[in-house]
Amino acid sequence: MVPLCSPPEDAAPPASAELAEPSLTPPTPPAPRKIPIQFKDRLTTATQIAILILAVVAFGYAAHAVVLPVLLAWVISMTLQPLVRWLRAGHVPTPIGAALVVLAVLVVMAFGAMHLGKPAMDWLQSAPENVPRLRQKFQHIIRPAAQLHEAAAKVGSLDPVEGSTKKVPVQPVEVKDSHVPTTVYSWTGNLLASIGETVALVFLLLAAGDVFEQKLVRVMPTLRDKKQALKLSQEIQLHISKYLFSVGLVNVTFGAVVGLVFHILNMPNALMWGGVAAVINFIPYFGPVVGVLLVGIGGLFAFDSLGQALLPAGAYLVLHLVEANAVTPFVLGRRFMLNPVVIFVALIFCIWLWGVTGALLAMPLLVTLKVICERLPALATVSEFLSSQNSGLNQSK
Repeated sequence: MVPLCSPPEDAAPPASAELAEPSLTPPTPPAPRKIPIQFKDRLTTATQIAILILAVVAFGYAAHAVVLPVLLAWVISMTLQPLVRWLRAGHVPTPIGAALVVLAVLVVMAFGAMHLGKPAMDWLQSAPENVPRLRQKFQHIIRPAAQLHEAAAKVGSLDPVEGSTKKVPVQPVEVKDSHVPTTVYSWTGNLLASIGETVALVFLLLAAGDVFEQKLVRVMPTLRDKKQALKLSQEIQLHISKYLFSVGLVNVTFGAVVGLVFHILNMPNALMWGGVAAVINFIPYFGPVVGVLLVGIGGLFAFDSLGQALLPAGAYLVLHLVEANAVTPFVLGRRFMLNPVVIFVALIFCIWLWGVTGALLAMPLLVTLKVICERLPALATVSEFLSSQNSGLNQSK
């Protein structure tokens, strides 16, 4: 007899037995993580921009004799562009307006060279002669340091063996023909040639007006591209000219205020110092430092009291701090505020690349790069790095 509770022989095994059997199929490995396409595009764009910048820098270094006049002319023309637009709004033809503006600038520069350059040259020539008089005036202040220096010199010149010094025969000095006059003549000729080229280029750029924009629109294939190219070109030109004109106006005003304050303080050649302050204020960081040092030396030459001598330098420093931290940010706005680290690096790089002229061109070129990066979506990341710490991508729109 078969018991009723026993299962049939052909019955299926329980489900728990199937689950308990080990699986012979190996586990599928996780899919490799793919780099987003957007990141690849940005990396490619950044690499292309870096290669382009290196190529431009190499070209600028090798062809600086041609590049510098062109860049100077472009910067000056963008600065003077609002004046030409103002004359054009008064129904003055663009070439005539450009000629009037360039002529007015040349007259102002000639006036400055005659009334400010001559006192500056006289001051530089008389500076070596005033050094002994300066030492006599402040002898009571520098006497302890001089005594310490003399004592150190005596200790260093002690000879343990007397009479061991030998007389060195005096060699006759031969005066050879110097090439200094030839070098100065050549340098002056090159400078005048560069100035002439720059003035001619400034006039041509101002007189051209909207010719380059029209040519840019013509080469675009579609109507949409034409509109976008025209809008981009106008915005870039408008912002750059606004920045350069505003900075130039602020620096000229700063120089006028410095000259007025120095006149009140009875500083000799106050007008000259105002012109110097206006010019060197175009160079960030290094310009104000040089200005304070020069004004301090001039005050020491001009006044007998130490406090009165250092008062012009202190006034210059205070005026610069007010201008840099209050006036310029208010005039320019947040749009043109740049990263201080980027400014310092760009200044050092341009000085290494082009010398003093590079120091004057550093800020205009940096602002130009920032404005262009703001208007091109592919370069928005570069614009963010150029901006100050409190700015963002959404604020630059």
